[in-house]
Amino acid sequence: MYLGGLCFITERKASNLPYRDMVLRALSAGVRWVQYRDKDRTRREIYEESVRLRSITRDFDAALLVNDHPDVALAAEADGVHLGQDDLPLKEARKIMEGKIIGISTHSLRQAVDAEKGGADYIGFGPIFYTVTKDAGSPKGIEMLHEVKKNLRIPVVAIGGITLENLGMVLETGVDAVAVASAILSGDIEENAGRFMDMIKSYGTG
Repeated sequence: MYLGGLCFITERKASNLPYRDMVLRALSAGVRWVQYRDKDRTRREIYEESVRLRSITRDFDAALLVNDHPDVALAAEADGVHLGQDDLPLKEARKIMEGKIIGISTHSLRQAVDAEKGGADYIGFGPIFYTVTKDAGSPKGIEMLHEVKKNLRIPVVAIGGITLENLGMVLETGVDAVAVASAILSGDIEENAGRFMDMIKSYGTG
């Protein structure tokens, strides 16, 4: 499945809106890739929310990936799962998610190369800049992002502190997509997402 150049990540810390409303507004602006991330709810609650979001994204012919939980993603009929370095190993997740999309969060060139060798469909790399939404370590910067992109054949998705102001320098590295939470959720979601989409398209990404 083609995912597109912008991945919208749900984030409760950045908005008081229900997930349904966040996602609907992003989809209405043209986003076609949603990553449902929630580090606080129970697995049952995450499953129930995933089912609701699956119904919405299906209406827009958009992809839904669930963070961290391959079994929940499969049960909710999501398009795939996005795993962190401390989640179920890729090899084991693939047994559960055969034929589905599996992305991996990476924070170094070695992790990125290992994810590609292990059969990941794409990698998320970051944080590129400082971010308050997730404690993912020190910023990796544009130079390291460019190095990762140069050494991988699978799609590279930049994540972490990406805003409309620094988006251009991120896209100039040739990344395949960017993943954004706060910069879309802070203010008018449809307007923000639309501006991201326009700039991404102007760079020929997505």
